[in-house]
Amino acid sequence: MNDTDKFFGHIRNGDVQQVESLLQTNSRLLESKDQRGSSPLLLAAYYGHDNLVELLLAKGAKVDATDGSGNTALMGVCFKGYASVAELLIKAGSNVDHINAMGATSLIYAVTFNRQEIAELLIENGASISIKDAKGYTALDHAKEQGIEPLIQLFQKKI
Repeated sequence: MNDTDKFFGHIRNGDVQQVESLLQTNSRLLESKDQRGSSPLLLAAYYGHDNLVELLLAKGAKVDATDGSGNTALMGVCFKGYASVAELLIKAGSNVDHINAMGATSLIYAVTFNRQEIAELLIENGASISIKDAKGYTALDHAKEQGIEPLIQLFQKKI
């Protein structure tokens, strides 16, 4: 197993000490990608490892690095629902309106996966409710389709 595979294994397991140790010996790992095209930050965020996200950001990880589908770490937490990680990424300057290959944004994913707390956080931090995905749907359209009343009301106040 090479250093890159070990590095990503330690990220998946949330092993801060091992990740930090490998970064000290090879800082280029920070810019590496796993087999699926995920950056270390995206993977740490996807697994909800707040402490690793903080470490990687402190070491200079690019907050909006994308995977093969154009997803950022912020989009990854919208799939999984880790609001504390979303907050860290937003504070680090993540683009709340980044659009991936499917035309989706973090807000659209937060609604699609019914992550109300993250959707509210994104709105509070300036996420656009008017961006349409590849199907022509806005976050409000997705909320209506799923019948998520609190989000429908939140979006309607912003219109």
